[in-house]
Amino acid sequence: MMVSLSSKVFILGTGWVVGFFTTYLYISTVTLHGGVNKYAIHKKIVPDDPHGGHDPWDNDDDEDMYSARETMGWNDFNEEHHHHDGNTVAKKLHDKVRVLCWILTSPTNAKTKAPHVKATWGRRCNKLLFMSSAVDNRLPSIALPVGEGRQNLWGKTKEAFRYVYKHHLEDYDWVYKGDDDSYVILENLRWLLKDHDPNKPLLFGRQFKPFVKQGYMSGGAGYVLSKEAVKRFVTRGLEKKLCRQDNGGMEDVEMGKCAQKLGIRPVDSRDKGTRETFHPFKPEHMIVPGYIPKDNWLYEYNYYPLKTGPECCSDFAISFHYVEPNQMYVMEYLIYHLRPYGIDSIPSTSKNNSIAATSLFRKTYQDKKSKHQSKKQTTNDLHADTIRAKGDV
Repeated sequence: MMVSLSSKVFILGTGWVVGFFTTYLYISTVTLHGGVNKYAIHKKIVPDDPHGGHDPWDNDDDEDMYSARETMGWNDFNEEHHHHDGNTVAKKLHDKVRVLCWILTSPTNAKTKAPHVKATWGRRCNKLLFMSSAVDNRLPSIALPVGEGRQNLWGKTKEAFRYVYKHHLEDYDWVYKGDDDSYVILENLRWLLKDHDPNKPLLFGRQFKPFVKQGYMSGGAGYVLSKEAVKRFVTRGLEKKLCRQDNGGMEDVEMGKCAQKLGIRPVDSRDKGTRETFHPFKPEHMIVPGYIPKDNWLYEYNYYPLKTGPECCSDFAISFHYVEPNQMYVMEYLIYHLRPYGIDSIPSTSKNNSIAATSLFRKTYQDKKSKHQSKKQTTNDLHADTIRAKGDV
């Protein structure tokens, strides 16, 4: 069949137009810097679902490709060598503020993620438990009577707290719930908790404001219940069925609703400078301006006005989320091993250390003053000797 010239032109033109717009749409997602469009970067790196990101069963193939396969350790894993006498306060708080940490994981992540929690920050918990649906003797993990999947997060959380209440609560004052991609600085957590009474119904974490009048704590950033709060949650919320009984719903929101019903009070966990201590994203996403787009859910959800950039995070930050195994070891090194020579960081919040720092400053000042006076006296003496010598001539 013969095709007319006009039909050929029409087909050619249509193909050209379709090809042009297809190419344009592709190019519009690529920048001259060799990366994905800035907005696309945000959508991929910064989660756009405040609750979907709490699922420890979501695995990123690209992330797994570059993740640590084996747990790692330094030749000297004892921080005493690196911090000399500066860990005295931390040691005392370790014994005084007893924290049980339980980590939400799965049979798959029990092999790929949870071991790195155990090898890094998990060692500093007074007690570390991994909650899964199957036993893994290498961690070990505890098999809860709940299936896997995001739809069972609330169910696993309830059963985990029930297990802690039954087997461990009398030995500990506070219970931290985290994910297997959380990173926690336990020393700072104990510092936050030290002046609070675990026998009062308290809840700490990154406070969000939708859904619950008094707010609720982000599941991704992790949250802390006092001993009394755990007791109320299990004996009243679960056993007396005051809280949601099925396994559905968003885990952190349901915990917030339950806490409000049971009179468990959320505590402002920010520092004195109103900077946040619990963080739902990894450090660079919080610290580097522009990582979190203005239309991200965090601006709407955050209970207090959201700060990004250098003011995002307290110097005594407690937790970060979405931390890959590799990054856990990087943070472990930066926090507990790397030290600039000649600089000894002494927290001004520690009364004893402040006194020590003040005494050291005064001693240094007096030494310098004495040296200066001695040098000045020597100069005066030399000057006087010179005058006397001239007089003798």
